[in-house]
Parts: sequence; structure tokens; C-alpha cells
Amino acid sequence: MPAQPAQTLLQSPLHDRHEALGAKLAEFGGWSMPLEYPTGVVKEHTAVREAVGVFDVSHLGKAMVSGPGAADFVNATLSNDLAKIRPGKAQYTLCLDESGGIVDDLIAYWHDDEHVLLVPNAANAAEVVRRLQAEAPEGVKVVDHHRDHAVLAVQGPRSDEVLSELGLSAGHEYMSFVEAELGSAGAGVVVCRTGYTGERGYELVIPNGAAGELWDALLAAGEKHGMLPCGLGARDTLRTEMGYPLHGQDITLQTNPVEAGLSWAVGWKKDRFWGRDAVLRVREEGPRRRLRGLVATGRGIPRPGMGITLTPDVRLAEVTSGTFSPTLRKGIGLALVPTMVAEDAEVGVDVRGRREIFQLVKPPFVDTSVKES
Repeated sequence: MPAQPAQTLLQSPLHDRHEALGAKLAEFGGWSMPLEYPTGVVKEHTAVREAVGVFDVSHLGKAMVSGPGAADFVNATLSNDLAKIRPGKAQYTLCLDESGGIVDDLIAYWHDDEHVLLVPNAANAAEVVRRLQAEAPEGVKVVDHHRDHAVLAVQGPRSDEVLSELGLSAGHEYMSFVEAELGSAGAGVVVCRTGYTGERGYELVIPNGAAGELWDALLAAGEKHGMLPCGLGARDTLRTEMGYPLHGQDITLQTNPVEAGLSWAVGWKKDRFWGRDAVLRVREEGPRRRLRGLVATGRGIPRPGMGITLTPDVRLAEVTSGTFSPTLRKGIGLALVPTMVAEDAEVGVDVRGRREIFQLVKPPFVDTSVKES
């Protein structure tokens, strides 16, 4: 059988800049993206917790749902309830299948009744768009802009200072967004008060052609504030410390919102959304497992796929996410653990043939004292 050709990875419009900075690149959802820079994951992580960091997350999907009734259509398909917010606000939501499994988790930016921007994960963007296009009523369009726009995440307690120096609106309330302009050419930037690190921060959506100008301006303005360019390695340690789930690991098509601890992202009072009947049954009957946190009592570092045991001969589950926490200086992880296990139980994790002891906890693992205002 002839060998299959290697997949050509998509590239961010900032790819050359990452290479110039000496970034270590890796595959994420079909894209070549920076894993870390020469500074290393721990320093990048610490910059975000203590000062400010900038991430290129252009691999995230972008899709615009537009036309008369666009907002109503989104509300009738995705899990969360847009009626809880208003235009100019953003909302974490889920795309579910008919079994209640999680196709993807994403952010919906509600511009107005005829325009809702969706930002799904890279690997699932095409599938989310496909499902929406298949169900869209007459007059509603779902357009995939995955390769047309870049997304930069400015995260950390000094993120406001950096954006203010560029004349980009900052300081608006959590999960809201404004539209601004960058530079003399007036490139449009959507400035979103969102992020996936647990720190105060923003995500900036900008056309690809202006992404380089924005990246350069952010690094220049951020230098005196301790800004570092940060890779997706630090993004992973930051989100794990907060207990934020990653699709493809902690949440999948085999995971429902109730067991994943995402019931708050479901509009239970809505009459319609994909997977509604299935997740209602799970809520009524109770889930068989829950996404729980793991904290090492010793020096073990958990990694995805490592087995978890209640006693040496009773296997419970597998680690779904695991890493070394730069903040706690110990191993932490996430796992879907049977609900029969006590919430604070000690369990074993098979770390390279050694049974390391971990405590079950409720995330987040660290208190970032985020003020969502």
C-alpha cells in the first residue's frame, strides 16, 4: 500500500514572526503553532500570572452566523441561552449532538439579532460550521472565516495597560466586547474581554493582513509591563490550573455537560437546543462520573492516559489532562471519576510504573482572584 502524503499544516499569519523569535512549533488542530519560546513554559506561565503575556491563537475557528433571525437560530441550536445576555456580550456555550455528547465548546459573540460570531476550537471548527449550515433556515447564512482572521490573546493583570497604550478600548466588563481600529489604515479589531487563563485579559480578532502590525505593536507596548510572547504550552498549564476543560481530552463526543461540570453552560429552560432531551435525562438520572481535579501529594506528574486506581487492583479511570503546575510547584490533573468515589478521596496514578498518590479536589487549583467587572 503506498505511503500516505504527510498532512500540510496550516500556518498563522504570524508564522514568520514566531520563527524569528525562535519558537518551538507543534501541531494543534491541523495548524503549526508556537508551543513555547526560548524563555520556556514556566517563565511564560509566570508572566501571565504576574504581569502580561500575548498568545497567538489564530488556529481557533471563526464563523459568522448572519441574516434575519440569526441570533434566534443560534439560540435554538447551541446549549446556552442567549436571552441571559445582550448584544455586545459574549457567552460560553456548547455544540451538542443528539446523544448529549459535546461536539465542541465555543464562544458566541452576539453583535445584534442578525449577526453572531462563533469561535470554536480549531479541530472542530469545520464540523460545527457543517452542522449549523445543514440546519440554517432560509435567509440565515453560516460563513466559515477560519483562515481570514487572526486571534491574539493578551492575558494577565497588566493587560489593560498594554491595550490602553495602543488606543484599543480596554476596561469593559467581563464577557463583553467592543469594536476598535488599529493604526493609520484603521484595521477593525474586535476587542473581547475573554480568555482561557483565569487572569484578566482580552482576545483580539483582526483580519489576517493586519495581524503582524498588531503583534508588533503589542510586544513594543508590553515590554515595559513585563510582557512575554507565550506559546500554547503555557496556555495549557494556565487553563489546567483553573480546571478549564480541553476538548479532545477532558470533554469529547463521549462526554455530556453534566458529568463535565458544564451544566451552567446549558439553558435548561429553553424549549430547543441540540441534544436537549438527552442531557435532561442525564440531569434527572444523575451522571455516572464527574470531571474532578487531581493534586499530587508527592512528586508525581500526571499525564493524559495514565491509569487511576482507588486501590492497586481497582482501576477507576484515566487522566484526561495532567501537567506540572508552575504556581503550586506540584503535579495536577483532571479526570472523569465515577461518582461513587468520595469527593476528597486519595487515589493512585500510574506514573511510569510507580503508583503515585493524588488527592481528588474540586478545581480551580489556584485562586487568581479575577474581578469579572
